[in-house]
Amino acid sequence: MAASDTLDEGKSKGILWGFGMLTLVVLIVLLILGAWWGSEPGQFNILEEAHKRSEESKLESEHGGHGGGHGSAPAEEAHKSAEEGHKPAEELDISEMPIGYVYTNTLAHIAEVLLHKSGGYITNDVAPPGVFLDNISNWEYGALVMLRDATTALRNHFARDQSQSAEDPDLAIAEPYFYYEHNSWALPSTEAEYQKGIEALHKYMTRLQKYGGPVKKAQFYSRADNLWQYTEVVIKRLGGLSTRLTANSAGGNYGPGLSDIEKLAADEKGTPITKVSWLEIDDIFYEARGASWALLHILRAIKHDFADILLDKRAMRTVDIMIKAMENALTPILSPMILDGSGYGLFANYSLTMANYISRANAAALDLRDIMNRG
Repeated sequence: MAASDTLDEGKSKGILWGFGMLTLVVLIVLLILGAWWGSEPGQFNILEEAHKRSEESKLESEHGGHGGGHGSAPAEEAHKSAEEGHKPAEELDISEMPIGYVYTNTLAHIAEVLLHKSGGYITNDVAPPGVFLDNISNWEYGALVMLRDATTALRNHFARDQSQSAEDPDLAIAEPYFYYEHNSWALPSTEAEYQKGIEALHKYMTRLQKYGGPVKKAQFYSRADNLWQYTEVVIKRLGGLSTRLTANSAGGNYGPGLSDIEKLAADEKGTPITKVSWLEIDDIFYEARGASWALLHILRAIKHDFADILLDKRAMRTVDIMIKAMENALTPILSPMILDGSGYGLFANYSLTMANYISRANAAALDLRDIMNRG
């Protein structure tokens, strides 16, 4: 009897030990996956990606109607074009890319990065570890907002000659797909809708390059008034992010020059800016990081496709200031958590540092708007 009890006790301990080890392994795997999926994607070269897409589009048109025979030829040419895509930007042949091609491809590639980065699109995940990765989810949302604004500007301004002109049919299809709810996991999923938007942008890009017969030429107007209207939207986005980032600091949600009594009275009436709780500080910070990442690439594309007007208006330096501010905002984070120090205290305040860079970009955007608005 005693031996039987001892055997049963040993079996139960073995089961518990096995279950414990399995749980530990699962937790370790989830932690590793969470660290990998939660990492921010790096920057990409807008000219390299546009050149790569141009070569892929060329191969698709050349081999789309051919089958059999030399089946390895397309693969060899694709490999060759991929190698060319890794050349330095100054060595790439961009003569065949019309104005607007780089800008549009940059928008499409931003969407592709959102969908295909490590872990894929995280915001609509309903299972671990994705459901716990709120930082990268906020990063995705910040980038998505900038992508939506830039796509709207392309549809409503850059691709239209004047207010009475017809809108581009492919852009009319692409833009609404990016406005689909960003956290849908049911059918249709967010990824599926955004992919349709990417494909519509690619069709517009193809019509920028190749047209004739039944294929209508796509238009892109790199005019000062078009850039001015987009800059107006950027100013509001950056201003909103800067305000939310500073709302967590001491006195950040009060107007300037208020006494303690006036601050108490403002608290009773309600302040115009709601103070951010410490649980939301990292959410706003990562949303601003995502917005800065997307806007950085969009500004680089604008610098390329609007080069003539920027040089003519002597505004290239202003765009460079915005680009530099966005690059500074994406400086690697050294702390494992978002620090929230106060004033000149011992610890840094990441939100205020980010707000400083975004405010600098916003000030340059105000200058750019004024320059583009002049005759």
